[in-house]
Amino acid sequence: MTEKLITAAIVVVGVPGVLIGYIWATEQVLRLVPERQQPRLRPWLWLAPALAFLALFLVYPMVGTILRSFQDNLGKNFVGLDNFFWFFGSADALTSLKNNLLWLVFLTIFVVGFGLLVAVLVDKVRYESVAKSVIFVPLAISMVAAGVIWLYMYQWKPPGADQTGTLNAAIGVFGIAPVPWLQVQAFSVNTFMLIIVMACMWTGFALVIISAALKGINPELMEAARMDGATEWQVFRGIVFPLLVPTLVVVSTTMIITALKAFDIVFTMTGGTLNTNVIANQMYSEMFNNNQYGRASAIAVVLLLAIIPIMFFNIGRFRAQEAVR
Repeated sequence: MTEKLITAAIVVVGVPGVLIGYIWATEQVLRLVPERQQPRLRPWLWLAPALAFLALFLVYPMVGTILRSFQDNLGKNFVGLDNFFWFFGSADALTSLKNNLLWLVFLTIFVVGFGLLVAVLVDKVRYESVAKSVIFVPLAISMVAAGVIWLYMYQWKPPGADQTGTLNAAIGVFGIAPVPWLQVQAFSVNTFMLIIVMACMWTGFALVIISAALKGINPELMEAARMDGATEWQVFRGIVFPLLVPTLVVVSTTMIITALKAFDIVFTMTGGTLNTNVIANQMYSEMFNNNQYGRASAIAVVLLLAIIPIMFFNIGRFRAQEAVR
């Protein structure tokens, strides 16, 4: 009990105290600097703690991971590009890379597509807030919990047995034989079933962002088009959609990064078996199951290299928007 009280006191009193102390120390340092230099120096002093944390918890581990990717599994000897050659020459690693590409394409399409569809359909209807809330709720559930829930949704038992899985029980009503959704490897069906789980969770996110952008469109533009005889489809195609493109790009890039980092759903539901593995789960397996730290680091570097172009694309787009403003 005493330890908990001490911890609470540190959080409640210590953290604000350190913050106030840093502010005071910053102003004392600035007094030693010529007055005309203070406006230029003050932002960097304010950013210093954040930059220090960024360097300690992001830059340093990233550099260490890159160096480790060129070492053997014990981290004692440099092996050059052997770990990368293994990645691009391993059937399992290439399968995980292929699955990540499927995640990247179809998760983005499903989430952005359904988010846009629902946002347009429920716009300006009486039950709009209720519909949005229902669709957004799954995002509040952890990925692991969602994986467990959907395991029961996809559960399969041999034909003739009582189907306790929701999906198989539903199709059984129409006389359709039960399908082992997570075991069907043909055409990557089981991977698509995992993507659907993630899509159901993230559609609410896309819906909220797209709906907010939709509300920001001047209704007079659409009314003027309707008065000129435009149909609802023409209004959407010629006015609404072009104005939503910047928002759709934001949501799409967010989902691309989310797809590249996919791990929880795969780990919980299949463990990466039956050709459902993804890069993040492959990295976890190499590190904790096979003790191949060099290979795991190489996989992390591949994932980093895949994300960097998306990051620079977003930075360029934000700068372009700021230039327009």
